[in-house]
Amino acid sequence: MSAVTTRPEAGTGRPTRAAWTVLVAMTGGLSMIMLDQTVVSVALPTMTRELPLSASGQQWVVNAYVLAMAATVALGGKLGSKLGPVTTFRVGVAVFFTASALCGLAPAGSSGQAWLITARVAQGCGAALMMPVSASIVMDAFPAAMRGRAMGVYTGISQIFLALGPLLGGTLTEWVSWRAVFWINVPVGLAALLLVRRARPANPAQPGLSLSPVHVALLISGIGTTVYALQQSGQWGWDSARTLLVLAVGLAVTVCFVLIQLRSADPLVRVRLLRHRGFVGDVGVLLATQFSLLAMVLFSTLYTQDLLGYSPVRAGLASLAMIVPLMAGAQIAGRWYDRSGVRAPVLTGLALAAVGSSQWALALPHIEYFSKLPGMVLVGLGLGLVFSPVNTDALSRVPASERPQASGIVQTVRQLGGTLGVAVVGAVILAHEHVVRPALRAHDTAEAMQTGFLVAAAVFLAALVAAWFLLPRERATAQR
Repeated sequence: MSAVTTRPEAGTGRPTRAAWTVLVAMTGGLSMIMLDQTVVSVALPTMTRELPLSASGQQWVVNAYVLAMAATVALGGKLGSKLGPVTTFRVGVAVFFTASALCGLAPAGSSGQAWLITARVAQGCGAALMMPVSASIVMDAFPAAMRGRAMGVYTGISQIFLALGPLLGGTLTEWVSWRAVFWINVPVGLAALLLVRRARPANPAQPGLSLSPVHVALLISGIGTTVYALQQSGQWGWDSARTLLVLAVGLAVTVCFVLIQLRSADPLVRVRLLRHRGFVGDVGVLLATQFSLLAMVLFSTLYTQDLLGYSPVRAGLASLAMIVPLMAGAQIAGRWYDRSGVRAPVLTGLALAAVGSSQWALALPHIEYFSKLPGMVLVGLGLGLVFSPVNTDALSRVPASERPQASGIVQTVRQLGGTLGVAVVGAVILAHEHVVRPALRAHDTAEAMQTGFLVAAAVFLAALVAAWFLLPRERATAQR
């Protein structure tokens, strides 16, 4: 079989057929990662009965995956530069779908909980290898004039799978088995590996780059401890000595790591990239949008099931009001970015998300579904306009050789944003519930959720203000 190149066709500026094959493979890989952040939540009650799981075990089946991914994704970016992005992606896919298969094979009985949580940690590590390099592989496969459109597909579809998690998880749990929630990753992972083998994308490696064990330990312990403190804050309380101590330790280690990286000739993470105003603006927008999105997806699923009485499948179908506009917005945003750059689509998207989340929040005390539709549509459309432009713009502002590491920074910040959003919005809702009558009725719970959604809306508004000042007016220049 002759070699296939993903480089644009000479003289045409058009992507090759292999480039589209690469896009399908990378989108499938990222979709698996996003799906596994939310797909497990609706399957937890069934897992708890069959394995069984303790109350803390249920929490860690969800949290272990996010914690492992957040702590190691920046390391995945460095390995992508050292070993080559395609090699790193292949290893990550293999680790991810093997760990997924092991999750589905968790035995019933005393060892089942530890087995499942350990396999979820391995899943998170595999995702950390895949996530930062997949974006740089897509960027390198397409000409600069079409990167926005390609990244619109890449990020748009993956965000759809993030929101579709409860629907797919509920469907598989009800009609097949909770184990199928994990086994579905095996054929998707194998298909991604076959597509990459067929397309043969460029795999530039820098074997001379070094990996300091001390730097790796500082990175993983600093980010991991910080995320752990945020995850446990709901259980320990934000004002508890344990939360504050663990959070302080995590932040102190992370700051120490950053200072060492600034002085290192061959840093594990090129934090100097954060000196670029445009890159910081893109990263800040992603942190804020992930903060609000993940919290709203989680608590809207709880709202439809606990207050509206929807089944897991029906609750997932109800989320289509946000998912379909998100898909449309991502495609519009990709072409818009290619024409005008990052500012116009992102500012428009953040404004729509702020208005939509406010309307959605104000409608929550009405215990029915249809009054939330305008807000859900606006939030979905707004987020669709945001995600692909800021991802594309962030990676366009660094040389191609540094894109895996830049993507590692971007994805670390995204994971921190999502974790922080769930923790903060959850704490706000919990605090409001303590204020209302002890015998909570549906209306009281809805009012507590309304307060949390208004916090998410305020974060969207703050991101809009920050983006106005930080996002550059000029387009990013193409860098190979």
